[in-house]
Amino acid sequence: MYLSLEVSVGKATTIYAINGSAILLPCTFSSCYGFENLYFRWSYNNSETSRILIDGIVKNDKSDPKVRIKDDDRITLEGSTKEKMNNISILLSDLDFSDTGKYTCFVRNPKEKDLNNSATIFLQVVDKLEEVDNTVTLIILAVVGGVIGLLVCILLLKKLITFILKKTREKKKECLVSSSGNDNTENGLPGSKAEEKPPTKV
Repeated sequence: MYLSLEVSVGKATTIYAINGSAILLPCTFSSCYGFENLYFRWSYNNSETSRILIDGIVKNDKSDPKVRIKDDDRITLEGSTKEKMNNISILLSDLDFSDTGKYTCFVRNPKEKDLNNSATIFLQVVDKLEEVDNTVTLIILAVVGGVIGLLVCILLLKKLITFILKKTREKKKECLVSSSGNDNTENGLPGSKAEEKPPTKV
């Protein structure tokens, strides 16, 4: 039998929330083999404590999750298994700094020989959400872009200077070649041909 129970809490491994606000802790599951009386639970732990927040059963894919135990009135099960969402997310309200910690979504599927799986997300409760410091990123990008632009300019300038120097040298060479050649002009005046003198008869 092929076993394939997967549990996901999304792409983010850490989420941030403001003290006193509410946060949705996402969790979805999937099974290629299907499920019956699937057991789920959310647990919380930090360096000092560990506890089960909520647990329940999902009878099948046509029924919503049913909560059996709930440790905290601030927790609401927001999940649904209808339309194959297989969602067992929870909403945690009125957050406190002490809520900072690891939240683990655990699922066990009896239909897959009690195969179980879990996924963990870290919640950080803060006084205020700091804006992602895009200014630093923009400054870094601007500096890198500026450096690259400067290097390109230097390379272009170098090529231009090399080109100008090459042309200047070629012109100097032409001048030297023409000035060192035989001058066929009379009295150094250009354009006038020197008269050929007949050979002197002896």
